[in-house]
Amino acid sequence: MQEFFNYRQINREDWSQLQSDFSKAGLTQSELDAIRSLNDPIQLEEIKAIYLPLIRLLHIYKKNKEALNQSKGAFLDKAVTRSPFIIGIAGSVAVGKSTSSRLLRLLLQQTYPELQVDLVTTDGFLYPNAHLESKQMMHQKGFPQSYDMEKLLDFLDHIRNGDAYDVPLYSHESYDILPDQFFHLENTDILIVEGINLFQISDQPNLYSLDYFDFSIYIDAPTALIEQWYLERFLKLRELAMDKPENYHHRFSLMSPIEALNYARHIWESINLVNLQQYIQPTRNRAQMILHKDQNHKIDKIYLKK
Repeated sequence: MQEFFNYRQINREDWSQLQSDFSKAGLTQSELDAIRSLNDPIQLEEIKAIYLPLIRLLHIYKKNKEALNQSKGAFLDKAVTRSPFIIGIAGSVAVGKSTSSRLLRLLLQQTYPELQVDLVTTDGFLYPNAHLESKQMMHQKGFPQSYDMEKLLDFLDHIRNGDAYDVPLYSHESYDILPDQFFHLENTDILIVEGINLFQISDQPNLYSLDYFDFSIYIDAPTALIEQWYLERFLKLRELAMDKPENYHHRFSLMSPIEALNYARHIWESINLVNLQQYIQPTRNRAQMILHKDQNHKIDKIYLKK
């Protein structure tokens, strides 16, 4: 396809042969079930076929970064400062970013047991609901303008420089930022950052989030499939919140299943689809790798930037 002209396409079978027993990392099915997102039926075979070759590729990029930093330090006659290896993962809502991110973190922890591997989602950098409501932007939650991009870039800049940082926390149960609650990130060696609009160019002049990533991945799938997965997840969240009045999705359990499904379709068409088409998908070819999924959530095609 024209949009992938700068990528090398690799099919699943060929990609699965590239691991060469680099890493002995692996999970049991129960461990995999514990980290997968709702309606993301990833299987153990996916680890061996897709993720272990990816771990090997990330190792190559990580070693190259370290060698380059050493060479630059020698050239400038300056000591090399500590800088973590940062991986960015982007893609639509409901496409399976969270599962891929958690899986990569576990496999990297097993591959590098001596290193600290952390995972941060950009949800914590959303503006609080009160702010979005005051700006009449709740219908744009998840759009680039609903994020405190200055704070997100400040976080990436501090981490790139080896500094500690208090990352704001977001609750999917309350659907809002948790006030005055933070995750203290310090001494990280490998950091995975995951978010839907992670590769969006900021409105700050000369500041781009992609500049901070040593490797970037976009999780892709046909739009019709993403819609199907979103609706399935919405109904599952509704079901799980039936006996939890404090949960944001409890309100949808008071609707009939048909009413809830119609509401979910409305949210998809008026918010998530718009966000995907106008903001998320256009950033796809900024990633160094695109992992394309089929109807079974299996990755069937890999695109690696030339």
